[in-house]
Amino acid sequence: MGHLDTTKDLNKAALAGLPRAIAASAAAVDSVLETVLPRPHGPQGRVQEAMRYATFAGGKRLRPFLVLHSARLFGVNDAHSLRVGSAIEVLHTYSLVHDDLPCMDDDDLRRGRPTTHIAFDEMTAVLAGDALLTIAFEILADAKTHPDPDVRVALVARLAQAAGHDGMIGGQVIDMLAEQSFGLDDVINLQRLKTGQLFEFSCEAGPILGQASAEDRARLRAYAREMGVVFQITDDLLDVTSTAEKTGKAVGKDAGMGKATLVTLLGVAGARAEAEKRARAAIEALGPHAVRSPELSGLPLFLLDRES
Repeated sequence: MGHLDTTKDLNKAALAGLPRAIAASAAAVDSVLETVLPRPHGPQGRVQEAMRYATFAGGKRLRPFLVLHSARLFGVNDAHSLRVGSAIEVLHTYSLVHDDLPCMDDDDLRRGRPTTHIAFDEMTAVLAGDALLTIAFEILADAKTHPDPDVRVALVARLAQAAGHDGMIGGQVIDMLAEQSFGLDDVINLQRLKTGQLFEFSCEAGPILGQASAEDRARLRAYAREMGVVFQITDDLLDVTSTAEKTGKAVGKDAGMGKATLVTLLGVAGARAEAEKRARAAIEALGPHAVRSPELSGLPLFLLDRES
């Protein structure tokens, strides 16, 4: 309980300031996204327009927030971490565009407005997602992201791992084939891959950029793993307890599709308790970094009360 006791009051203060910190981080990464995403031009303009439509649909930009604040722990220039944040955000956006397709989750609403395949068409949405995926690695490979090519290669390799067959894509496959008979461990493994791997990359990006120790990477990876479970549980709770007006997307879909989630397995009260336990574990995993970054230590507690 040592680190938790030390950061108890700090977390209260951090919680009050987190909405402003998240908004500031989102505005900063949006400025970078404006420069790295192509403006529509020529015969390929339609897919470029769709890329921008999907990316600038709003959202808290939590993954860039994690990159920014994990990097600040190691004295990394914000200009570098915000470029990495823009890369993870466009890759995350690609995953949402493809998730919403009729062959996947078949959603018409995302962040309060029509999904990309509804606003454009399925062909354009598929290609826009493909383009967002590839431009993420173009951003990371650029010397503007970090002067050391070894750092850039490490970022590219880690994001490819996080997003690929043993990461987000693997989790999506399991999710699409998920059975009602899935138990607690099955659901946690699914979420660790589909959602958690991009959070893990976002938190590891800081020590990679700062060329920090393997121990620092392990601490932030453990933090991200627990925090990712908190995020997913609260997302599942919103699917049960919230409305489309608040969340900006359809709700009640998990139950309608018979999907096993931590909410269906543990009940609303049990899932909330599990989320609180995981939030405490995330803060504990930060160790000495919890005091140095009230933004990171406050985020798991902030997520417990999110409404969208």
